[in-house]
Amino acid sequence: MLRRYGYQTTRQAGSHVRLETKLLGTPHRITIPDHDNLRVGTLNAILSEVSDYLKMDRSNLAKELFGK
Repeated sequence: MLRRYGYQTTRQAGSHVRLETKLLGTPHRITIPDHDNLRVGTLNAILSEVSDYLKMDRSNLAKELFGK
């Protein structure tokens, strides 16, 4: 889902994937668990970190990603 913001997989270690984007010029890296289901707190942390980098409201990012 984050590919639309330029995120690409740079490596994988076990069940965690490292993604990176340079969409805004400076690189941003985030590690995401590669699980079928994410805990609510984990998903919230990912959305917060990505929205901070993109300078976007977290709820707008969630709407764009999940359509709700």
